Amino acid sequence: MKHALHWALFAIGIMLFSLGITMTINVKHLGIHPWEVLNVAFYEEVGLSIGSWSIIFSALLIVISLFLDRSYIRIGTFLNAFLVGLCVDAYLWLGFLPEANHAWTDVLVIISGIIIMGIGGGVYNAAGVGSGPRDGFMLSLSDKTGISIGRVRIMVESLVLVIGFLIGGPVFVFSLVFTFIQSPIFQMTYIRVRDWLKRIELMLDEKSQSEQKERLS
Repeated sequence: MKHALHWALFAIGIMLFSLGITMTINVKHLGIHPWEVLNVAFYEEVGLSIGSWSIIFSALLIVISLFLDRSYIRIGTFLNAFLVGLCVDAYLWLGFLPEANHAWTDVLVIISGIIIMGIGGGVYNAAGVGSGPRDGFMLSLSDKTGISIGRVRIMVESLVLVIGFLIGGPVFVFSLVFTFIQSPIFQMTYIRVRDWLKRIELMLDEKSQSEQKERLS
């Protein structure tokens, strides 16, 4: 039961996270997350799909992380790498999300997307079945270099943003403020969902112990 709950939360988090990514991509003229800038840049310049590039770069980060510190790599990390890219492509193909109309409503769309990404990221990380490829890579890099996670994140995402921009990816004001909106939401969601999960598991353990006592009596 507990394992099923963890995996259900993981699946919900992945779907929400991917939904948020797709919403921001639809209004990419306002600027998107540095990693998505890179994915969109390669999609526009080389081909394949945005989700395919997400999978490719996630796989590359997993390989690097395996050499740096494999403790952050679990089965959920591999599933994350594949499912996020797959879901993003599926959402883009279905086409039911708001499209850019270059009006003030686009700002609402991108802010909503960032919030949903933060919530989704917090949920799937709280599930505890493996860090995302990006998170695992930055945690591994922080452990190896001794640099704080916050600084590693800023340095890595700044480098990714510059590379994506040079290739031709969509960089604008929201590319710079993305982390400041998403990170607090991610942290709040992660803590609340993790604490809720612990309470549920405690209740399940108590129920299981109670049932065992009844069977023995």
